[in-house]
Amino acid sequence: MYTPRDYSDIIKASAAKAGFSFCGISKAEFLAEQAPKLEQWLKQGYQGEMSYLENYFDLRLDPQKLVPGAQTVVSLMYNYYPAKQQLASAPKIAKYAYGEDYHHVVKEKCKLLMTDIQSIIGNIEGRAFVDSAPVMERAWAEKGGLGWIGKHGLLINKQQGSFFFLAELVIDIVCEPDGPAREYCGTCTKCVDACPTEAILPDKTLNAAQCISYLTIELKNEIPDTFASKMENWMFGCDICQDVCPWNRFSLTHQEARFQPKDEVLNYSGKEWEEISEEVFGFVFEKSAVKRTKYAGLKRNINFLKTQKS
Repeated sequence: MYTPRDYSDIIKASAAKAGFSFCGISKAEFLAEQAPKLEQWLKQGYQGEMSYLENYFDLRLDPQKLVPGAQTVVSLMYNYYPAKQQLASAPKIAKYAYGEDYHHVVKEKCKLLMTDIQSIIGNIEGRAFVDSAPVMERAWAEKGGLGWIGKHGLLINKQQGSFFFLAELVIDIVCEPDGPAREYCGTCTKCVDACPTEAILPDKTLNAAQCISYLTIELKNEIPDTFASKMENWMFGCDICQDVCPWNRFSLTHQEARFQPKDEVLNYSGKEWEEISEEVFGFVFEKSAVKRTKYAGLKRNINFLKTQKS
């Protein structure tokens, strides 16, 4: 007969075997502390055109409404820090999008993990989530002791920084939970100071509507001219707040073959990106998250960057 502690130990061992860097356990319960923060954030309009964030408010805060019978939230971290980066002169892509779309890769790892756990423990019901449902993944990762939410709103792990994808298993067995980790940002404001669009507000609040990642990915209309001198040559996403974070000096290179970028991603110069055709776009980003912008969206971003230089 397994105890809650046994369940937690089994899950963590299986997670490591599946390639996850860190695994934390939380009791599946209503996120009371997050409810007023989320409500206020939405009222301020910081979600911009991401109206889908206004939906399923209750589900975002209560995993038991998302998964009937839920007892435990298993939080997982999957490393994506690359060994090599783009040419310094090229328009920049956020590191998470260098290789194959993480939704596919990490979701498969979660399914393997679930299968492995079931093979050891027996009948377990639950669901895996990889940025694909109304789950407050950073809040759960913090609750599970994997790190703390930094001033930029991202989860920071004391051992290896913040270049991680987060995923969750919400399952129907009672496990021994981990306590939350301490916060170690202290008085550091490097991420706040470095953000060129001033999207990082006090109290770990992000005005997403001013974030370069939002402007280059989520925004469907033209990028406002007010950002013309503030894009820092980013054509898809942005890593500025992570690149300046002192905790990311501990980042380790990922070992996931499917995250390896195609040569074009690393070696294209600014001119080659400016002249990219729709056919080449389809080849270079065949399985990449960059396809989310579609060819027209990436060209819009590249052309907007060109106007800054002219």
